[in-house]
Amino acid sequence: MTFTRRGFLELAGGLMIGFAVPAGRRGRLAEAAAAGAAEPAHINAFVQIGTDDVVTFFLNHAEMGQGVWTGLPMLVAEELEADWSKIRVEHAPVDPAFFHTAGRGQRTGGSSSTRSEWNRLREVGATARMMLIEAAARRWKTSPAKLRAELGYVIRGRDRLSYGALAAEAAKLTPPTKVALKDPSSWKIIGQPHARLDGAEKITGAAQYGIDVSFPGLLTAVVVRSPTFGGKATAFRAEAALRVPGVKKVVAVPSGVAVVAEHYWAAQVGRAALEGEIDWDGRGSDFDSADYLASLRKLVQGPGAVAADKGDVAAALAGAASRLEAQYELPYLAHAPMEPLNATVRIDGDRCEIWTGTQAPSADRAAAAEILGIKPENIAVHTVFLGGGFGRRGSLGNDFVREAVHVARAAGAPVKTVWSREDDIRGGHYRPMVVHRAEAGLDGSGRPVAWRHTIAGQPIQRPGQASDPSGYEGIADSPYLGGLGSHRVTMHSPPTPVTVQWWRSVGNSHTAFAMESFVDELAHAGRQDPLELRRGLLANHPRHRRVLDTVAERVGWGTPAPSGIGRGLAIHESFGSIVAEIAEVSVEHGQIRVHRVVCAVDCGVALNPAGVIAQMESGIVYGLSAALYGEITLKQGRVQQSNFHDYPVIRMHDAPRIEVTIVPSDGPIGGIGEPSTPPIAPAVANAVFALTGKRLRALPFRL
Repeated sequence: MTFTRRGFLELAGGLMIGFAVPAGRRGRLAEAAAAGAAEPAHINAFVQIGTDDVVTFFLNHAEMGQGVWTGLPMLVAEELEADWSKIRVEHAPVDPAFFHTAGRGQRTGGSSSTRSEWNRLREVGATARMMLIEAAARRWKTSPAKLRAELGYVIRGRDRLSYGALAAEAAKLTPPTKVALKDPSSWKIIGQPHARLDGAEKITGAAQYGIDVSFPGLLTAVVVRSPTFGGKATAFRAEAALRVPGVKKVVAVPSGVAVVAEHYWAAQVGRAALEGEIDWDGRGSDFDSADYLASLRKLVQGPGAVAADKGDVAAALAGAASRLEAQYELPYLAHAPMEPLNATVRIDGDRCEIWTGTQAPSADRAAAAEILGIKPENIAVHTVFLGGGFGRRGSLGNDFVREAVHVARAAGAPVKTVWSREDDIRGGHYRPMVVHRAEAGLDGSGRPVAWRHTIAGQPIQRPGQASDPSGYEGIADSPYLGGLGSHRVTMHSPPTPVTVQWWRSVGNSHTAFAMESFVDELAHAGRQDPLELRRGLLANHPRHRRVLDTVAERVGWGTPAPSGIGRGLAIHESFGSIVAEIAEVSVEHGQIRVHRVVCAVDCGVALNPAGVIAQMESGIVYGLSAALYGEITLKQGRVQQSNFHDYPVIRMHDAPRIEVTIVPSDGPIGGIGEPSTPPIAPAVANAVFALTGKRLRALPFRL
């Protein structure tokens, strides 16, 4: 496939609104003017309106399937009063104008895209609308107050001027310092279901992913990495690999040995020829995940670093009418995106271009600048569609992009470095292995009065961060514990040679399993209905109660389940959204079969209801894959799994029917890409107990 870099000035003329034009684009503006093209606008970050009336939105968050390619333009289009059929989207370049509102550069993660842009992008759209109206008022010599904007036009009675006709004039105006945003009652786009703007090109195969990048002279590389974490190559013999037709070079890089070839197959065959030809130092070869799990089990028997503390837990437990203890265990998990990792790098003197699907383009640029010793502004990062990310493409060390830069520099040519599926499964950054131990005291009526919770798991730390709050999120701040007179949450964070990283829903992926499983156990120990116990514990949380009541009503909780079916409930809040799920399961031939999942979500304003439903479904399937199958194990430092045959995901014939209800809410807008993943595992475990009486306290589930 031929890859064409997308330009920002291909439309002849237009209005650009937002912040200052990124410095790298100003030269192209001058070039366009010198070539006789109509002069485009001089102020831009997010929006360009062409003379053909097409509105181009520059997306500063990565589209990896979560729907921001559609959702974020909706914010601008609503306030701009744009014609939705004329909206186009491009990934933005790296520039401070596009940095995350919470700082730390240009990045996508934490289900924060819509939440962070909710105000900024609406203001961008409103500012553009006001400038277009002002331009029309000057042309008609009338007051802006007498004009209105609608569907890409400024209107005065029967007269109308298109945005494209006004763009150049509007661009010369000083943007207003204050704008009034529309009242929600007048929204036409926000809150309405919209088909994905990237849907057609992804269905037809026209969409460009990083792995599709191609241009004349581009080589392909694969890297032989250490079979154990932390290991380094001490020597290698390249003769056999260099004899493979198409192999151009075999070069050492910090992560291992790279085979550079004319195409991927030659690179893979060359890598196979290196088998046994590389000497490794053996670091990390003594690590065994079974031994590590045993150490975590010991750690949770005693307190760790305090994450939350209220009241005298020891006294409250001692005075309780009854006590319950349980331990929950979760394995390492791989991200396993459908598109394996890749990055294309072209170095030309003191300039560099990078094409990749990345969640952190500004960090990638900084990493490349550090490696090459050139100015960051001389590095262009072209973000393309991501074939799945789940956190893996936003690694703390920018590992796969760093590696690609090293390979291109060592090869002395443009190179696309590609990871195989086996590379990704065996050498990726994993969700940590974690063990939870929970203790609770119940009063005479079966209600919890005290809670002690200990967690042990490897920390996911940012540089300079003393501890890892993601390890206890969803527990230390749980609404269940907030209403108890006594609770204490502590955490052990033992390091290992294994690289760990945030995985879809981060700490919530394991804390929800422990919390919702234990609450269910408490309900049965206290002879209470699991729904009613949760409703009681959440008495001061009306949004949680509404979500619980909605999902219970949809499934008919309290009525008998179909024969051979067990029902299990779980609710969890993460990233500002509250999700409750009820799973209906059976056990067939010793295997768990999930037939139906009923889901209710309160995410504040549902920007694009179609997108919300899609992400609820996606997160449920992703979490269910982990609950039923997901497990990474290591022996003598080596990962035992390699591909989807031994690290399986849910297939279509095993997928449950999923029903999603969006709960109307006046709460603040929440994230949507991750919050449906945490509740599914405990919902299934609780359903299995309801059906069989067997408690499942370890993932993946095994009967």
